[in-house]
Amino acid sequence: MWGLTKLALSVGLAGCATTTTRLDNIVIAYDETTAESTAKLLLLNIARARQNLPMHFTAISNIVATYKFTFGGGLLPAATGDFGWLPVPQIGGSTEENPTVSISPMQGDEFTQRLLSPFHEQKLTLLLRQGYDVDGLLRLLGAEVRLEGSVLPGVHRNRPADKDGYATYRRVVSQLSSIQDRHQLYVEPLHFQHTWTVPADLVTPEAFQSTYKDFSLTLDPVARKYRVTKQVNGRVLISNYDPSKLSEEERRVLHEKAEAVPFNDVLIDLRAGETGGELPFHGRLRLRSFHEVLTFIGRSIGEEPEVDISPDPRTPLVSENPPITLEIVESLKPPDSAGPWVALNGRYYALRPQQGYQWNLKSFSLLSQLFQMSVSNVVHTGPAITIAK
Repeated sequence: MWGLTKLALSVGLAGCATTTTRLDNIVIAYDETTAESTAKLLLLNIARARQNLPMHFTAISNIVATYKFTFGGGLLPAATGDFGWLPVPQIGGSTEENPTVSISPMQGDEFTQRLLSPFHEQKLTLLLRQGYDVDGLLRLLGAEVRLEGSVLPGVHRNRPADKDGYATYRRVVSQLSSIQDRHQLYVEPLHFQHTWTVPADLVTPEAFQSTYKDFSLTLDPVARKYRVTKQVNGRVLISNYDPSKLSEEERRVLHEKAEAVPFNDVLIDLRAGETGGELPFHGRLRLRSFHEVLTFIGRSIGEEPEVDISPDPRTPLVSENPPITLEIVESLKPPDSAGPWVALNGRYYALRPQQGYQWNLKSFSLLSQLFQMSVSNVVHTGPAITIAK
Protein backbone atom coordinates (compact mmCIF):
# COMPACT_ATOMS: atom_id res chain seq x y z
CA MET A 1 0.00 0.00 0.00
CA TRP A 2 2.90 2.37 0.75
CA GLY A 3 4.17 1.73 -2.77
CA LEU A 4 0.88 2.90 -4.23
CA THR A 5 1.00 6.03 -2.07
CA LYS A 6 4.50 6.88 -3.28
CA LEU A 7 3.32 6.36 -6.85
CA ALA A 8 0.41 8.78 -6.39
CA LEU A 9 2.69 11.43 -4.79
CA SER A 10 5.28 11.18 -7.54
CA VAL A 11 2.62 11.52 -10.23
CA GLY A 12 1.13 14.55 -8.41
CA LEU A 13 4.50 16.29 -8.17
CA ALA A 14 5.16 15.55 -11.81
CA GLY A 15 1.81 17.12 -12.64
CA CYS A 16 2.77 20.31 -10.75
CA ALA A 17 6.11 20.53 -12.57
CA THR A 18 4.37 20.01 -15.90
CA THR A 19 1.87 22.76 -15.06
CA THR A 20 4.63 25.26 -14.19
CA THR A 21 6.61 24.45 -17.31
CA ARG A 22 3.50 24.74 -19.46
CA LEU A 23 2.66 28.14 -17.95
CA ASP A 24 6.18 29.37 -18.69
CA ASN A 25 5.79 28.28 -22.29
CA ILE A 26 2.44 30.04 -22.58
CA VAL A 27 3.77 33.36 -21.23
CA ILE A 28 6.75 33.23 -23.59
CA ALA A 29 4.51 32.27 -26.54
CA TYR A 30 2.18 35.23 -25.93
CA ASP A 31 5.15 37.57 -25.63
CA GLU A 32 6.72 36.30 -28.86
CA THR A 33 3.40 36.60 -30.70
CA THR A 34 2.89 40.19 -29.52
CA ALA A 35 6.43 41.19 -30.51
CA GLU A 36 6.05 39.57 -33.92
CA SER A 37 2.73 41.32 -34.52
CA THR A 38 4.32 44.70 -33.71
CA ALA A 39 7.20 44.02 -36.11
CA LYS A 40 4.78 43.06 -38.88
CA LEU A 41 2.63 46.14 -38.24
CA LEU A 42 5.70 48.33 -38.67
CA LEU A 43 6.63 46.57 -41.90
CA LEU A 44 3.04 46.76 -43.14
CA ASN A 45 2.86 50.51 -42.60
CA ILE A 46 6.24 50.98 -44.31
CA ALA A 47 4.74 49.08 -47.24
CA ARG A 48 1.66 51.32 -47.13
CA ALA A 49 3.90 54.38 -47.21
CA ARG A 50 5.77 52.84 -50.16
CA GLN A 51 2.47 52.45 -52.04
CA ASN A 52 1.14 55.87 -50.91
CA LEU A 53 -1.66 54.29 -48.89
CA PRO A 54 -3.02 55.58 -45.54
CA MET A 55 -1.26 54.23 -42.47
CA HIS A 56 -3.19 52.39 -39.77
CA PHE A 57 -2.21 50.63 -36.58
CA THR A 58 -4.24 48.05 -34.67
CA ALA A 59 -2.48 47.15 -31.45
CA ILE A 60 -2.95 44.43 -28.84
CA SER A 61 -3.86 46.45 -25.77
CA ASN A 62 -4.48 43.63 -23.29
CA ILE A 63 -4.19 39.84 -22.97
CA VAL A 64 -5.96 37.88 -20.23
CA ALA A 65 -5.44 34.13 -20.37
CA THR A 66 -6.91 31.66 -17.89
CA TYR A 67 -5.25 28.28 -17.72
CA LYS A 68 -6.91 25.35 -15.97
CA PHE A 69 -5.14 22.07 -15.21
CA THR A 70 -7.10 19.15 -13.76
CA PHE A 71 -5.66 15.93 -12.47
CA GLY A 72 -7.41 12.82 -11.21
CA GLY A 73 -6.62 9.22 -10.34
CA GLY A 74 -7.87 6.14 -8.62
CA LEU A 75 -7.63 2.39 -8.21
CA LEU A 76 -9.70 -0.01 -10.28
CA PRO A 77 -9.88 -3.79 -10.18
CA ALA A 78 -8.21 -5.58 -13.01
CA ALA A 79 -10.09 -8.23 -15.00
CA THR A 80 -8.49 -11.27 -13.25
CA GLY A 81 -11.52 -13.52 -13.29
CA ASP A 82 -11.45 -16.11 -10.50
CA PHE A 83 -7.86 -15.40 -9.46
CA GLY A 84 -8.68 -12.70 -6.90
CA TRP A 85 -8.56 -8.90 -6.82
CA LEU A 86 -5.64 -6.96 -8.37
CA PRO A 87 -5.60 -3.17 -7.92
CA VAL A 88 -4.63 -1.17 -11.03
CA PRO A 89 -3.90 2.59 -10.74
CA GLN A 90 -5.68 4.85 -13.24
CA ILE A 91 -4.48 8.43 -13.78
CA GLY A 92 -5.93 11.16 -15.98
CA GLY A 93 -5.42 14.86 -16.63
CA SER A 94 -6.62 17.66 -18.87
CA THR A 95 -5.77 21.26 -19.67
CA GLU A 96 -7.98 24.15 -20.68
CA GLU A 97 -6.87 27.56 -21.97
CA ASN A 98 -9.20 30.53 -22.44
CA PRO A 99 -7.37 33.62 -23.76
CA THR A 100 -9.07 37.01 -24.07
CA VAL A 101 -7.25 39.41 -26.37
CA SER A 102 -8.20 43.09 -26.60
CA ILE A 103 -7.33 44.71 -29.95
CA SER A 104 -7.62 48.48 -30.25
CA PRO A 105 -7.39 50.45 -33.52
CA MET A 106 -5.33 53.62 -33.25
CA GLN A 107 -7.49 56.55 -34.29
CA GLY A 108 -8.58 60.06 -33.36
CA ASP A 109 -6.51 61.84 -30.73
CA GLU A 110 -4.34 58.77 -30.11
CA PHE A 111 -3.39 58.63 -33.81
CA THR A 112 -2.58 62.35 -33.76
CA GLN A 113 -0.49 62.22 -30.58
CA ARG A 114 1.40 59.02 -31.35
CA LEU A 115 1.96 59.28 -35.09
CA LEU A 116 1.61 62.90 -36.18
CA SER A 117 3.12 64.80 -33.24
CA PRO A 118 6.88 65.43 -33.62
CA PHE A 119 9.22 63.80 -31.11
CA HIS A 120 10.28 65.86 -28.13
CA GLU A 121 13.95 66.74 -27.71
CA GLN A 122 13.98 65.03 -24.29
CA LYS A 123 13.28 61.66 -25.93
CA LEU A 124 16.33 62.11 -28.10
CA THR A 125 18.38 62.67 -24.94
CA LEU A 126 16.94 59.56 -23.31
CA LEU A 127 17.72 57.33 -26.31
CA LEU A 128 21.30 58.56 -26.56
CA ARG A 129 21.77 57.94 -22.84
CA GLN A 130 20.80 54.32 -23.49
CA GLY A 131 23.77 53.97 -25.83
CA TYR A 132 22.09 54.29 -29.23
CA ASP A 133 24.31 55.43 -32.08
CA VAL A 134 23.72 59.07 -32.94
CA ASP A 135 24.09 58.43 -36.68
CA GLY A 136 21.42 55.72 -36.86
CA LEU A 137 19.09 57.68 -34.59
CA LEU A 138 19.34 61.03 -36.39
CA ARG A 139 19.12 59.49 -39.85
CA LEU A 140 15.74 58.06 -38.82
CA LEU A 141 14.48 60.79 -36.54
CA GLY A 142 15.93 63.98 -38.03
CA ALA A 143 13.87 66.00 -40.51
CA GLU A 144 16.32 68.81 -41.23
CA VAL A 145 19.18 70.83 -39.84
CA ARG A 146 19.33 74.65 -39.92
CA LEU A 147 22.89 75.94 -39.69
CA GLU A 148 24.16 79.46 -39.11
CA GLY A 149 27.51 81.10 -39.81
CA SER A 150 30.10 80.60 -42.50
CA VAL A 151 30.31 76.77 -42.35
CA LEU A 152 27.50 74.86 -44.13
CA PRO A 153 24.90 77.65 -43.75
CA GLY A 154 21.24 77.19 -44.72
CA VAL A 155 18.39 74.69 -44.31
CA HIS A 156 19.35 71.10 -45.16
CA ARG A 157 16.54 68.55 -45.33
CA ASN A 158 16.96 64.85 -44.70
CA ARG A 159 15.28 63.87 -47.98
CA PRO A 160 17.08 62.40 -51.00
CA ALA A 161 14.89 64.56 -53.26
CA ASP A 162 16.77 67.57 -51.86
CA LYS A 163 20.15 66.40 -53.19
CA ASP A 164 22.35 69.16 -51.80
CA GLY A 165 20.48 69.44 -48.51
CA TYR A 166 20.44 65.65 -48.04
CA ALA A 167 24.19 65.41 -48.64
CA THR A 168 24.90 68.18 -46.12
CA TYR A 169 22.56 66.63 -43.54
CA ARG A 170 24.33 63.28 -43.85
CA ARG A 171 27.73 64.97 -43.42
CA VAL A 172 26.50 66.78 -40.29
CA VAL A 173 25.36 63.43 -38.84
CA SER A 174 28.68 61.80 -39.78
CA GLN A 175 30.53 64.56 -37.94
CA LEU A 176 28.41 64.00 -34.82
CA SER A 177 29.04 60.26 -35.15
CA SER A 178 32.81 60.80 -35.28
CA ILE A 179 32.61 62.85 -32.07
CA GLN A 180 30.59 60.10 -30.41
CA ASP A 181 33.21 57.57 -31.53
CA ARG A 182 35.77 59.67 -29.66
CA HIS A 183 33.55 59.75 -26.53
CA GLN A 184 33.14 63.53 -26.55
CA LEU A 185 29.54 64.05 -27.68
CA TYR A 186 27.38 65.82 -25.09
CA VAL A 187 23.57 65.82 -25.35
CA GLU A 188 22.42 67.57 -22.19
CA PRO A 189 19.87 70.06 -20.86
CA LEU A 190 21.26 73.50 -20.09
CA HIS A 191 21.31 74.08 -16.31
CA PHE A 192 21.57 77.66 -15.09
CA GLN A 193 20.32 79.98 -12.34
CA HIS A 194 17.68 82.59 -13.04
CA THR A 195 17.94 85.59 -10.66
CA TRP A 196 15.72 88.62 -10.05
CA THR A 197 14.89 91.02 -7.21
CA VAL A 198 11.65 91.49 -5.29
CA PRO A 199 10.81 94.30 -2.79
CA ALA A 200 11.06 92.98 0.76
CA ASP A 201 7.56 94.18 1.60
CA LEU A 202 6.08 91.78 -0.97
CA VAL A 203 7.68 88.69 0.56
CA THR A 204 5.19 88.05 3.33
CA PRO A 205 5.00 84.69 5.13
CA GLU A 206 1.97 83.83 3.05
CA ALA A 207 3.74 84.77 -0.19
CA PHE A 208 6.80 82.77 0.82
CA GLN A 209 4.72 79.62 1.36
CA SER A 210 2.75 79.99 -1.86
CA THR A 211 5.27 81.52 -4.28
CA TYR A 212 8.86 81.51 -3.05
CA LYS A 213 9.17 78.28 -1.04
CA ASP A 214 11.10 76.53 -3.83
CA PHE A 215 13.41 79.48 -4.50
CA SER A 216 16.54 80.75 -2.79
CA LEU A 217 16.09 84.21 -1.21
CA THR A 218 18.84 86.56 -0.01
CA LEU A 219 17.89 89.83 1.71
CA ASP A 220 19.66 93.09 0.89
CA PRO A 221 18.90 95.08 4.07
CA VAL A 222 20.10 98.38 2.60
CA ALA A 223 18.00 98.24 -0.57
CA ARG A 224 15.17 96.43 1.25
CA LYS A 225 14.98 93.85 -1.54
CA TYR A 226 15.22 90.10 -1.81
CA ARG A 227 17.49 88.52 -4.40
CA VAL A 228 15.52 85.51 -5.68
CA THR A 229 17.37 82.64 -7.37
CA LYS A 230 15.78 79.72 -9.21
CA GLN A 231 17.60 76.69 -10.65
CA VAL A 232 16.40 76.11 -14.24
CA ASN A 233 16.71 72.84 -16.14
CA GLY A 234 16.60 74.27 -19.64
CA ARG A 235 16.48 73.07 -23.23
CA VAL A 236 18.74 70.37 -24.67
CA LEU A 237 22.07 71.16 -26.32
CA ILE A 238 24.14 68.88 -28.59
CA SER A 239 27.78 69.92 -28.27
CA ASN A 240 31.38 68.78 -28.41
CA TYR A 241 32.14 70.28 -24.98
CA ASP A 242 30.77 70.03 -21.47
CA PRO A 243 28.08 72.76 -21.19
CA SER A 244 28.61 72.95 -17.42
CA LYS A 245 31.96 74.65 -18.13
CA LEU A 246 30.18 77.62 -19.69
CA SER A 247 29.33 80.65 -17.61
CA GLU A 248 25.82 81.11 -16.22
CA GLU A 249 25.22 83.88 -18.74
CA GLU A 250 26.35 81.76 -21.71
CA ARG A 251 24.07 78.90 -20.69
CA ARG A 252 21.16 81.29 -20.19
CA VAL A 253 21.67 82.86 -23.63
CA LEU A 254 21.78 79.43 -25.30
CA HIS A 255 18.64 78.39 -23.44
CA GLU A 256 16.76 81.53 -24.49
CA LYS A 257 17.77 80.90 -28.09
CA ALA A 258 16.47 77.34 -27.87
CA GLU A 259 13.26 78.51 -26.20
CA ALA A 260 12.44 80.59 -29.28
CA VAL A 261 11.94 77.42 -31.38
CA PRO A 262 9.48 74.48 -31.08
CA PHE A 263 10.00 71.60 -28.63
CA ASN A 264 11.12 69.28 -31.45
CA ASP A 265 14.07 71.51 -32.36
CA VAL A 266 17.42 70.69 -30.72
CA LEU A 267 20.23 73.24 -30.49
CA ILE A 268 23.63 72.14 -31.92
CA ASP A 269 26.89 73.91 -31.06
CA LEU A 270 30.20 72.41 -32.21
CA ARG A 271 33.12 74.70 -31.37
CA ALA A 272 36.61 74.87 -32.81
CA GLY A 273 39.36 73.91 -30.40
CA GLU A 274 37.33 71.02 -28.95
CA THR A 275 37.14 67.38 -30.05
CA GLY A 276 35.33 67.47 -33.39
CA GLY A 277 36.14 71.14 -33.86
CA GLU A 278 37.70 70.44 -37.24
CA LEU A 279 34.20 71.00 -38.65
CA PRO A 280 32.54 73.55 -36.32
CA PHE A 281 28.96 74.64 -36.87
CA HIS A 282 26.03 76.14 -34.95
CA GLY A 283 22.31 75.68 -35.56
CA ARG A 284 19.38 73.47 -34.71
CA LEU A 285 18.13 70.02 -35.61
CA ARG A 286 14.42 69.46 -36.22
CA LEU A 287 12.91 66.09 -35.21
CA ARG A 288 10.25 64.23 -37.19
CA SER A 289 7.00 62.61 -36.16
CA PHE A 290 6.76 58.82 -36.26
CA HIS A 291 4.51 59.12 -39.32
CA GLU A 292 7.28 61.04 -41.09
CA VAL A 293 9.83 58.39 -40.08
CA LEU A 294 7.77 55.62 -41.70
CA THR A 295 7.13 57.77 -44.77
CA PHE A 296 10.87 58.41 -45.14
CA ILE A 297 11.60 54.66 -45.03
CA GLY A 298 8.76 53.84 -47.44
CA ARG A 299 9.89 56.44 -49.97
CA SER A 300 13.45 55.13 -49.83
CA ILE A 301 12.27 51.78 -51.28
CA GLY A 302 11.53 53.32 -54.66
CA GLU A 303 10.26 56.87 -54.86
CA GLU A 304 13.23 58.57 -53.17
CA PRO A 305 16.05 56.05 -52.84
CA GLU A 306 18.93 56.98 -50.58
CA VAL A 307 22.45 57.18 -51.97
CA ASP A 308 25.94 56.79 -50.58
CA ILE A 309 27.21 60.06 -49.10
CA SER A 310 30.83 60.24 -48.00
CA PRO A 311 31.65 62.32 -44.90
CA ASP A 312 33.10 65.81 -45.16
CA PRO A 313 36.85 65.69 -45.91
CA ARG A 314 37.48 67.34 -42.54
CA THR A 315 35.61 64.59 -40.66
CA PRO A 316 37.74 61.76 -39.24
CA LEU A 317 36.94 58.16 -40.13
CA VAL A 318 33.53 57.00 -38.84
CA SER A 319 32.81 53.40 -37.90
CA GLU A 320 29.61 52.92 -39.92
CA ASN A 321 28.07 54.95 -42.75
CA PRO A 322 25.81 52.68 -44.88
CA PRO A 323 24.02 54.24 -47.86
CA ILE A 324 20.51 53.27 -46.68
CA THR A 325 19.15 54.06 -43.22
CA LEU A 326 16.84 51.02 -43.09
CA GLU A 327 16.85 48.77 -46.16
CA ILE A 328 13.55 47.03 -46.89
CA VAL A 329 13.38 44.46 -49.71
CA GLU A 330 10.37 44.59 -52.03
CA SER A 331 9.76 41.43 -54.06
CA LEU A 332 7.08 39.56 -56.01
CA LYS A 333 7.45 36.35 -53.98
CA PRO A 334 7.77 35.56 -50.26
CA PRO A 335 11.32 36.11 -48.96
CA ASP A 336 13.54 33.22 -47.97
CA SER A 337 14.84 34.98 -44.85
CA ALA A 338 13.76 33.84 -41.40
CA GLY A 339 12.77 37.31 -40.21
CA PRO A 340 9.29 38.87 -40.29
CA TRP A 341 7.71 39.80 -43.62
CA VAL A 342 4.36 41.09 -44.85
CA ALA A 343 2.41 41.06 -48.10
CA LEU A 344 0.51 44.00 -49.58
CA ASN A 345 -1.17 44.18 -52.99
CA GLY A 346 0.82 41.31 -54.44
CA ARG A 347 4.21 42.48 -53.16
CA TYR A 348 6.27 41.23 -50.23
CA TYR A 349 8.35 43.30 -47.82
CA ALA A 350 11.10 42.23 -45.41
CA LEU A 351 14.38 43.42 -43.93
CA ARG A 352 17.36 42.84 -46.18
CA PRO A 353 19.68 40.27 -44.52
CA GLN A 354 23.22 41.45 -43.85
CA GLN A 355 26.59 39.89 -43.17
CA GLY A 356 28.82 41.25 -40.43
CA TYR A 357 27.58 44.41 -38.74
CA GLN A 358 23.78 44.16 -38.47
CA TRP A 359 22.88 47.78 -39.28
CA ASN A 360 19.39 46.87 -40.56
CA LEU A 361 18.45 44.88 -37.46
CA LYS A 362 19.71 47.68 -35.20
CA SER A 363 17.77 50.30 -37.16
CA PHE A 364 14.59 48.21 -37.09
CA SER A 365 14.99 47.66 -33.35
CA LEU A 366 15.37 51.41 -32.94
CA LEU A 367 12.25 51.96 -35.06
CA SER A 368 10.30 49.68 -32.73
CA GLN A 369 11.64 51.60 -29.74
CA LEU A 370 10.55 54.90 -31.30
CA PHE A 371 7.07 53.45 -31.79
CA GLN A 372 6.86 52.53 -28.11
CA MET A 373 8.18 55.95 -27.07
CA SER A 374 5.53 57.77 -29.06
CA VAL A 375 3.07 57.10 -26.19
CA SER A 376 4.05 59.60 -23.49
CA ASN A 377 6.49 62.35 -22.64
CA VAL A 378 9.84 61.73 -20.94
CA VAL A 379 11.21 64.21 -18.43
CA HIS A 380 14.99 64.63 -18.33
CA THR A 381 16.56 64.02 -14.93
CA GLY A 382 19.95 63.27 -13.45
CA PRO A 383 23.42 64.78 -13.77
CA ALA A 384 25.14 65.63 -17.03
CA ILE A 385 26.96 62.73 -18.70
CA THR A 386 29.07 62.16 -21.79
CA ILE A 387 27.38 60.20 -24.57
CA ALA A 388 29.66 57.51 -25.99
CA LYS A 389 29.26 54.34 -28.02
